[in-house]
Amino acid sequence: MRPRVEEVRIQGLGVIDEAVLELSPGFTVVTGETGAGKTMVVTGLGLLFGGRADPARVRPGADKTTIEGTLLVDPAGRAAQQVFDIGGEVEDGELIISRTVSAEGRSRAWLGGRTVPVGTLTYLAEELVAVHGQMDQQRLLQPGKQRAALDRYAGDELVKPLRAYEQSYKRHKQVGELLAELTTRARERAQEADVLRFGLGEIEKADPKAGEDAELKEEAERLSHADALRNAATTAHTALLGDPMSGPEAAQDAVSLVGTARSAVESVREFDPVLGGLAERLAEAGYLINDVATELAAYAESVEADPARLAAVQERRSVLTGLVRKYGADVAEVLDWARKSAARLTELDGDDDRIEELTREHDELTERLTEQAGELTRIRMGTAERFGEAVTEELTALAMPHARVSVEITKSPEFGPHGVDEVELRMAAHPAAPPLPLNKGASGGELSRVMLAIEVVFAGADPVPTFVFDEVDAGVGGKAAVEIGRRLAKLARTAQVIVVTHLPQVAAFADQHLVVEKASDGSIVRSGVVTLDREGRARELSRMLAGLEDSELGRAHAEELLSLAATAKAVV
Repeated sequence: MRPRVEEVRIQGLGVIDEAVLELSPGFTVVTGETGAGKTMVVTGLGLLFGGRADPARVRPGADKTTIEGTLLVDPAGRAAQQVFDIGGEVEDGELIISRTVSAEGRSRAWLGGRTVPVGTLTYLAEELVAVHGQMDQQRLLQPGKQRAALDRYAGDELVKPLRAYEQSYKRHKQVGELLAELTTRARERAQEADVLRFGLGEIEKADPKAGEDAELKEEAERLSHADALRNAATTAHTALLGDPMSGPEAAQDAVSLVGTARSAVESVREFDPVLGGLAERLAEAGYLINDVATELAAYAESVEADPARLAAVQERRSVLTGLVRKYGADVAEVLDWARKSAARLTELDGDDDRIEELTREHDELTERLTEQAGELTRIRMGTAERFGEAVTEELTALAMPHARVSVEITKSPEFGPHGVDEVELRMAAHPAAPPLPLNKGASGGELSRVMLAIEVVFAGADPVPTFVFDEVDAGVGGKAAVEIGRRLAKLARTAQVIVVTHLPQVAAFADQHLVVEKASDGSIVRSGVVTLDREGRARELSRMLAGLEDSELGRAHAEELLSLAATAKAVV
């Protein structure tokens, strides 16, 4: 089953208050008076398939614009599978897509009942619909877009070679930029290497050890206060054990006093267990005081004033302080700086080898790119000939039998992201005219037909189920308009075609005719969409032809157009 858009509901978009579009599987036209909001129909379809949201399009007085579309899809097809992949649903082959845009500019989207990013709708649209407005015609005049159009027509033949080229080009660009950095910044990198070598030399000469700065600080404090430390230990020792050189009149030491207290308590401990416990604690205190006194004596003996060692420690601390001032907050950070700098210096010293390696890779990539770009050019040259012939053939069917479209391919001296080919579509309006760029070789009406011809050619090469055209017949009239209608009807045999038009000759070929009606109530303008029957179509075509719905001459002409279109469609 070929996917198609079955119904679209629009609320609060521009002048459209509320409208329902029931679309034909074949050729549907949308007409209406100027200002009625025909283009809003295309805008709504664009929003439904991920187009850019413009809060200025929200109807004045409305909180938001809401677009809801019902699509018929094959439950086993690619579109349905994409919906299933994001957790959405397709019921009985019907897929519901919704999009809202608030007056503040917030946009939300739903796909198969599941909230999704708007980009998901854009991705889905690539498989389902091609929307073409007047701005799309202007974009196709840009050289980059013309190259993309030719590549699209080339199809699978170009896909794999182009992907291979793009991968090589990306690496070629990276290598070139790195080479440029290495060579143009050689002086700066050499200066950086010199600074690193000097710092590493200083650190290597000093040879600092982790934690050395804290250890030296402690030793310096001890050496600077050696006399005070020794005197304090000696005084404490005397207080605890006494001075054996002192006479009997000397004050008793702590050990003696504790011993006296213990003896007093021991003599009566048998009369009270509590006092016995205190006697044991006094014994323990005596032992502890003796131990401390012994250690104080040993400490006093070990402390010596050593001016030479103190000077050496202070000198070493000065060296470490100099390193810390330059390379880190402490010795640990200095050592970390040295480790990282050594790795960076190895990298800088290897630049010459790296430059040689990169230069060799760059040359190999250049050779590969040259071959790959040549392959792309070969494919595009063959595609350009087929593309030009196909578009020219379509123009013959669009009342431009003498025009010829060709594709000019020139080579750029530099590699580009898509090759070295510069592509330009040209048109010769008649056999004696030189091929000129489209914007110079075609009038407004001719350009519209060229664009339609290109889309028809694309439809044959890379078909999508639904085409939407916004006034693709701009600047066209008469016989050319009839031929456009005929060609759109032919396209509708294999795809769903939705066209906004102001030409009755085009509208006459439609399978279904929708008219956007405008109603004014004071300062409020509202538009709605109505599906026309045969009688309504004749009235609308009469209005489009003569400006009057009830003109007898206009009605006769309208009926004639409808009959001619029906006959032509039977032959298409």
